[in-house]
Amino acid sequence: MAGHSKWANIKHRKAVQDSRRSKVWTRILREVTIASRQGGPEPENNPSLRLAIQNAKGANIPKDTVERAVRKGSGQEADNLQPVVYECYGPSGLGIIIEATTENLNRTLGNIRANLNKYGGSLASRGALNFVFAQKGVFMLDAPAPEQADKVEMLLIDAGADDVQRNEHQWEVHCAFEDFGPMVQALHDAGIQAREANLQRIPVIFKKLAADDARLALKLIAKLEEDDDIDTVYHNLEYNEALAEALIASGDL
Repeated sequence: MAGHSKWANIKHRKAVQDSRRSKVWTRILREVTIASRQGGPEPENNPSLRLAIQNAKGANIPKDTVERAVRKGSGQEADNLQPVVYECYGPSGLGIIIEATTENLNRTLGNIRANLNKYGGSLASRGALNFVFAQKGVFMLDAPAPEQADKVEMLLIDAGADDVQRNEHQWEVHCAFEDFGPMVQALHDAGIQAREANLQRIPVIFKKLAADDARLALKLIAKLEEDDDIDTVYHNLEYNEALAEALIASGDL
């Protein structure tokens, strides 16, 4: 992947996804509701709910909206919500993983199938993309004061961080799936509040596509992300300068 790195790919996808503010709010509020349902409405006794509320604060979701989502977790509607994951192939074998939350599996799967059929994709068997994506903990932190930076970085490494991307305003921290809980606890004990903390599926193998196939794949991804049931769409499209120029020229990027 000459001329770019996997981090450039990850940051590009994240920028696209985070621009859809209402979609981010929907996903986080579903996390709050499900955490409240599964572990109770008291954050001090429910680490999953505490983390979901923390993410809501980081996304600037109003407090009363979050509280409604917590209360919703004890209602009948929340009993029908369930998280589900679909593995798919896009145009030319692009790897796609879809995370959704739904009360109607038939509707959700039907919509996914329709979009895959329209844009040259197909469902994959469970586990087919295990070698393409690694599930990682991802934490977004405000950059500490310069005099505290080394101390904070050592704390992160001791808690299991395997990569820390630093800039002047924000740090992006990655850890293995099994270190997610210990990292959450280490930050809590140190009084450090992450702007966002969640598990993400990070590609470890990227797929290079011709411009026409990439354009079709991005249209598929955009349609999937529009679905109200779908929380997050991960893919392993390899971006490079030539592809970016082609997509910009066509108005697709």
